[in-house]
Amino acid sequence: QVQLVESGGGLVQPGGSLRLSCAASGIIFSIYHLGWYRQAPGKQRELVAQITRRGSTNYADFVKGRFTMSRDNAEKTVYLQMNSLKPEDTAVYYCRGTYSNVDYWGKGTLVTVSS
Repeated sequence: QVQLVESGGGLVQPGGSLRLSCAASGIIFSIYHLGWYRQAPGKQRELVAQITRRGSTNYADFVKGRFTMSRDNAEKTVYLQMNSLKPEDTAVYYCRGTYSNVDYWGKGTLVTVSS
């Protein structure tokens, strides 16, 4: 059974940091392209960052310079280091794994940025 399980969300003050993790099971992790997405209340889900199976990364403009995505193929885990958090970063953050025509999503972890 394939699972992507996000963790690391929580409440943080503006300017603070969080590190999200997404642990995978049931897949050959190293061949998957991975992405972090987020969905704020009342808004559509949007791409935050992506990492290819070779480790190349791509970021949405609104997180460039603040967020860093990385992967550990041995641990079958992908990370999102989030620094300088803003209230507008508040959302549920989802992990996604894709390979060929296969597409898996986690259930998300809530990040709340508030003072």
